[in-house]
Amino acid sequence: MTVPATVAVIGGGTMGAGIAHVFLAAGSAVVLAEADAERAAAGAKAVETSLRKAEDRGKLAGGTADALLAALSTVDKLGDLPADVALAVEAVPENLDLKRSVFGQVADACPDAVLASNTSSLSITELAVGLPGERVIGMHFFNPVPVQSLVELVHHAGLSAEVTARVRGWAEALGKTVIEVRDSPGFATSRLGVAVGMEAIRMVEDGVASPEDIDTGMCLGYGWPMGPLRLTDLVGLDVRLSIAEHLARELGPRFTPPALLRDKVARGELGRKSGQGFFSW
Repeated sequence: MTVPATVAVIGGGTMGAGIAHVFLAAGSAVVLAEADAERAAAGAKAVETSLRKAEDRGKLAGGTADALLAALSTVDKLGDLPADVALAVEAVPENLDLKRSVFGQVADACPDAVLASNTSSLSITELAVGLPGERVIGMHFFNPVPVQSLVELVHHAGLSAEVTARVRGWAEALGKTVIEVRDSPGFATSRLGVAVGMEAIRMVEDGVASPEDIDTGMCLGYGWPMGPLRLTDLVGLDVRLSIAEHLARELGPRFTPPALLRDKVARGELGRKSGQGFFSW
C-alpha cells in the first residue's frame, strides 16, 4: 500500500514537524496547518531543518530535501485545507476540547479524510463524539518521528474496520511497525512508559540513585535504547506531567506525579526544549 496523495498535519511543533517529514519522504504532499501565519512558517522551517539534517546524514529516502519541500505547503485556517485530503493527523496540545474542535473543522473542509489523533493518552472514544466516528482513529507516533519505528493504532467501538486497515497500510508504507490497541487510558505505551517514568522520578526524589545511574541501569540491565529519565526530557516534563495527571484520574493513585516533577515543571525545567530537565541539553 502507498501513502495518501495528500496529508494534512495540524500542529507544527516537534511531533507535527516529524510527522510531516515522514509523509513527505514517503511521497505524500503535506499541508501543515497552524493557528497563525507566524506559527505556520515556524512549523515549515522545523520540517525543513529535519529533512536537511536527515539528508546530511544520508538518511533521507524519497529524494532530496529541496524536492520533498516542494510538496510542503501551509495554511493558518483549517477551512483552507484542500478538500482532497485523505488523512488528517492532529498533533496539537493534549486538550480534548481543542482536538475535537480541530477535527470538527477538518471534517467540514475535508469530507472524506480519515481523522487521526496523535494523542498519547486521551480517549479516542470521547474524541469521536460529535464527529464521523467511523473515520476517527488514534495514530500515535513516537519522538523523534523520523527515527522511531513504532506507530500505535488505537481502536474505538465506532471505528470502521476498513479505515483501520487503510491507516495500518499507510503507517506500514512509512516503514513503521504497527501495534493495535483498544481505547483505554494511556493505551499500551503511555501507560507502561509513564508508570516506569514516574517510578524513576520517585527514585531520584528519594535519593536512591542519580538520573545518570538510573538510566544506565535500565539501558544496560534491560536493553532499553534510552533511559526513562532521558526519555522524559525528550518528551517534555510538562507533557509527561499532563499525561500522568490524566492517568491518575482515570486509573488511580499509582500514576500520581511525584512532587519533584511538579517542581521542575513549575521552574520551567521542561527537558530538552528548555535546555534543562533531569539532564542538561
